[in-house]
Amino acid sequence: MSTTLTTVNPPARSLALRIRDTLDRLDRDVDAWFATADPAGLPYLVPLSFLWDGRALLISTARTNPTARFLEATGKVRVALGPTRDVVLIDAEVREVIPAAELPAEVGDAFAAKTGFDPREQRGAYPYFHVVPLQVQAWREVNELAGRDLMIDGRWLSDPQTAIGVM
Repeated sequence: MSTTLTTVNPPARSLALRIRDTLDRLDRDVDAWFATADPAGLPYLVPLSFLWDGRALLISTARTNPTARFLEATGKVRVALGPTRDVVLIDAEVREVIPAAELPAEVGDAFAAKTGFDPREQRGAYPYFHVVPLQVQAWREVNELAGRDLMIDGRWLSDPQTAIGVM
């Protein structure tokens, strides 16, 4: 006699709810996986802490690390948050590289408070990268794959301010 495991998925979330859940995750999560590649396409994946300011992710890593070199060379990154059954994927680009000494103190303090890591105190160069999402996708189960796009070409598909008020 065999036992079959049956999984019942909750109904797919609305676009507004997915955006709200994604914004909550960006505010709440401390770390994410950052995938970059060298100019020839050789991939590199590393976990990094981040600060979300409502429009962009702020990250920092040693300038000598492959991630920093690849971000400066290509300006492109893919970010993954959450477990495989509650994933957020972000395709983004670096809009600004900020030397630690030039970062406004309140931003550096907010980054350090959230992440528990203060790049300004590290030996060597630890620039900050201002990473702006261009495409955002989120899904939990197969029933959410069809509507996984939340942002395309840097524009949310629904007003995030409206999504924040969704209950």
